[in-house]
Amino acid sequence: MYLQQSKNQAGRIYLSFVQGYRKDGKVKHKTVEKIGYLDDLEKIYDDPIAHFKKLALERNASGNDAGKRAEISLSDKLAPESSARKNLGYAVPKAVYETLGLYDFFQYKQRFINAEFSLNNIFSLLVFNRFLFPSSILHAYNTKEIFFDPFDFKLEDCYRALDYFESYSEEIQAQLATKTKEMFGRDPHLGYWDVTNYYFEIPYEDEDEFDSEGKLLRKGQKKRGPSKEHRKDPIVQMGLLMDSNGIPMAFNTFSGGESEKTNMIPAIRRAKRDLEIERIIVVADRGLNTSDNTALLSGKNHDDMKNNDGYVYGQSILGADKEFKAWVLKQDGYIYDKETDKDGETVVFKHKSRIYAKKVILKNQSGKRSSSYEIYQKQMVYYSEKYAKKQRADRERVIAKATSLISNPERYTRSTCYGAAGYIKNIRFSKTTGEIVDGTVLELDQDKIDEESLYDGYYSIVTSEKELSDSEIRNIYKGLWEIEESFKIIKSEFKARPVFVKTEDHVNAHFLICYVALVIMRTIEHLMDEQFTTKQIRNALVNYSCSYLEQNYYLFDYRDKVLDAFGKMYDWDLTAKYMSQSTIKNILRHRAKNKI
Repeated sequence: MYLQQSKNQAGRIYLSFVQGYRKDGKVKHKTVEKIGYLDDLEKIYDDPIAHFKKLALERNASGNDAGKRAEISLSDKLAPESSARKNLGYAVPKAVYETLGLYDFFQYKQRFINAEFSLNNIFSLLVFNRFLFPSSILHAYNTKEIFFDPFDFKLEDCYRALDYFESYSEEIQAQLATKTKEMFGRDPHLGYWDVTNYYFEIPYEDEDEFDSEGKLLRKGQKKRGPSKEHRKDPIVQMGLLMDSNGIPMAFNTFSGGESEKTNMIPAIRRAKRDLEIERIIVVADRGLNTSDNTALLSGKNHDDMKNNDGYVYGQSILGADKEFKAWVLKQDGYIYDKETDKDGETVVFKHKSRIYAKKVILKNQSGKRSSSYEIYQKQMVYYSEKYAKKQRADRERVIAKATSLISNPERYTRSTCYGAAGYIKNIRFSKTTGEIVDGTVLELDQDKIDEESLYDGYYSIVTSEKELSDSEIRNIYKGLWEIEESFKIIKSEFKARPVFVKTEDHVNAHFLICYVALVIMRTIEHLMDEQFTTKQIRNALVNYSCSYLEQNYYLFDYRDKVLDAFGKMYDWDLTAKYMSQSTIKNILRHRAKNKI
């Protein structure tokens, strides 16, 4: 906007504010505010021209749109295939992206590569797209105009850049972990670990690589394995290490054909090395409670970790030995207690614990016993009637399905009777069709049902931290739901599956992008004191979009309490119905680190 001086036929000078804008690629001008004749204004101001020039500069600098008007014509038509809608919600993840040092990181890396495209430009687009509009790289590229920032590169540049992103993965993870520690602090001894997997809708597995002598060099990445969704598609597994704040510290990916039970150690070692952590207590579900992992974390048979780490594991009662089961059912020693659950209900439960010498048996690569020794661990068991009711209800649903299967075996296959088959005696499936083999008498396994029901309501935790109280152990273990929530965010909100890229490096880069989006989301949640859920935050930012009007003005049509909170946090006015392009650019130029 600038001050225009117009002379009429009588020679009088008229002052007005004029706004420049583009239409059909051409620069046009429009009067946005009429001020008055110069000779009249001189009666009010000593120097009207100087005064109103200064006012124009102030309005341009502040983005103040007061008094401006945009005219519309009801006869205007949209151009063919036009899309004038823009998203401004990405200003929030962009601000956090810069706070976490990612912009500076890629600016530095750019100096050492011979590429015409901008690493930061491509990575930020893929992260913002994953955060708000998760889709394939192709779709992200084709819809990049929805953002105000110019993302100027070619589609093939995106795929070339993935190789660089994969090579920087560990450095980026360390960068994010360091920044989040500076922002929120971190318990240097506590880490949560879990594993999930992601399927690929392809009919084949990746082949393993061997040397000339037949020695395995590298296992194929996409392999069939125990899918969390019980699918038969090839999968890639992802392990995630999270701190006690619920913010990820590191991740790694590994072949779908490998055991998830021994793949946390590389991530633990890397986190300790990069983040200078002396000792980590790994908190994990019972699926990772193996002799190998227990041995590695407690420093047994493990020479390269000078300081012993620790663990807090869930313990399967049904899979435990007879002595442990008998101790669980023996009512001596139980203490009654109560707590408030996440639903705000008061739950009465009982618990007991003991220090126990557990025999650990290690096996070699061929699966044969190689060594054994004793470790002393604290074992804790607790019982609640609420949990017992849930287990009974869950089992009754599966038994009902098993009963239906026994009556109508022709309606089921191996894939459709998942869970129910475990309660049926004599059941066999065809290897080719998956159908239930005829000629066998199917019976409900009542002995198994009776055995399981004995332990309804009981759950056990084991830990190397023998000095911790029962309540401390429970509180630490309850934090495990945060990492499960993180996996839900990656899978459901950020739609990390199915994966649309093929090569191993590109698959790893895809998960890196999902990981960065997750760290940004967790950072936002903490900055907002966890007032809002992931779904609420994403819904607000996705909907904070606008439509182009005219003369570089945009119309906004969405406001909620989440956006109001962001506006307060960053000192942005997100309540305006109309906003000029200059105001929008000021928001996008905001460096979040100056506000945190």
